Amino acid sequence: MNTTINPGERINQSTNQLTNYTLHLADDALIIGHRLSEWTGHGPVLEQDIAISNVALDYIGQARNFYQYAASQINQSTSQPINQSTEDSLAYLRDAIDYKNHLLTELPNGDWAQSVLKIFLFSAYQFYLYQQLVNASDTQLSAIAEKSLKEATYHVRWSSEWVIRLGDGTDESHQRMLKAVDELWPFTGELCSQPSYDLGFIDYGLLKSNWSEKVSEVLAEATVPHPGKMWMQSGGIEGKHTEYLGYILAEMQFLQRAYPDATW
Repeated sequence: MNTTINPGERINQSTNQLTNYTLHLADDALIIGHRLSEWTGHGPVLEQDIAISNVALDYIGQARNFYQYAASQINQSTSQPINQSTEDSLAYLRDAIDYKNHLLTELPNGDWAQSVLKIFLFSAYQFYLYQQLVNASDTQLSAIAEKSLKEATYHVRWSSEWVIRLGDGTDESHQRMLKAVDELWPFTGELCSQPSYDLGFIDYGLLKSNWSEKVSEVLAEATVPHPGKMWMQSGGIEGKHTEYLGYILAEMQFLQRAYPDATW
């Protein structure tokens, strides 16, 4: 794949809502996929090393589909024949402030308990989001959501089994899951928040209700107390991120920024 966009070019505020929403979905998938790829070769056992690597690849595949669609929207809205957007330019040549991913996706992996809990919390959100998005009037978003829903279904099942296994396991695994909940829960409030560029395809009240019910069910089976209401971090979906995203992008974008227009 190659890129023909100038380094650092931004998707500005005039970009239409459909493009912003598509980028939001793409950024979520890319950032959590890149994070989880850090586990490759470091999983607790070979089978689970392969499993979490495949989950990461699923997310990267989703990101590609959404970025390709966003690029087509941007290119259709400009009359300039040069500097056309591509999936690569949208992934590798935007700044942190232009990213619209949830804060949860950019947090460090932590230990195995924290990583599988993050996958569960996020994939449960994706599962119920995609369930609604398949009925969207935008046929391309609907098609991507339909394909991604199959992957999200597996992600929820795989990660929830690990949350239950660790939470209801040994004293050490239980304590690790308790710590993981403490670390991640303040970043979950943003998951079901309505972004300013929402298209009206999602009932966020229903999304939050379904997500909360599923999470409560799994935490109860894992013998992990539900954290309840607390102050929540927010801002990622509007471009306000933690310092961790900067480090992710510095690593992920280095090659394209150092060697513009590089081809594989």
